[in-house]
Amino acid sequence: MNQECCSLDIKNIRVLLENQRKSSEPLDNQLKNKLIKKAAILIPFVCVNGCWNLLFTRRSDTLKNHRGQVSFPGGGMEKIDKTPEETALREAYEEIGLKKSGIHIIGNMPDFITISDYIVTPIVSWVDWPVPLELSKNEVSRVFTIPIVWLRDKNNWEERIYSHPSGWYGSVIFYNLYDGELLWGISAKITLELLNILGEQFYS
Repeated sequence: MNQECCSLDIKNIRVLLENQRKSSEPLDNQLKNKLIKKAAILIPFVCVNGCWNLLFTRRSDTLKNHRGQVSFPGGGMEKIDKTPEETALREAYEEIGLKKSGIHIIGNMPDFITISDYIVTPIVSWVDWPVPLELSKNEVSRVFTIPIVWLRDKNNWEERIYSHPSGWYGSVIFYNLYDGELLWGISAKITLELLNILGEQFYS
């Protein structure tokens, strides 16, 4: 692990994630009578300039869905994937060239439902950094990181009422711009949920 940052308490983080999953309500009933689509994302902790950051991607402007939006590496499960972890690792390599040998999985967050009826499993990890990346230009236009201390600051985000073109209407989290990037929606929600689960004691 990068010695510039304090060590993450992997054992305790894993316990917190496991306890949160156990206490969460199963989502299958919310998608009853709907086609359930499964997906997984990788949430990578990386050490940058002595501080823990999260790694994000900006989706390509040429994509059909969610073009140009900030997200974590990830995507839909395929038949070759036996677990959500395999999905997240495969997608991270396909999208940005992040090799699984440099990814250290800690645990899984509770699943989330997207407005497109995906059940998304977030896979929490820490990643050797920096490492060479190779972006799939058809999927990702940029990789960047945001410091945990900035993400935790309540002055940097707010909830707004949002009306989606699909007809969905509700409260959505929007962060302030960081390095020209807008983190919002399900990615912002997952980010805040993770930071709330783990608490301040795990970051420098």
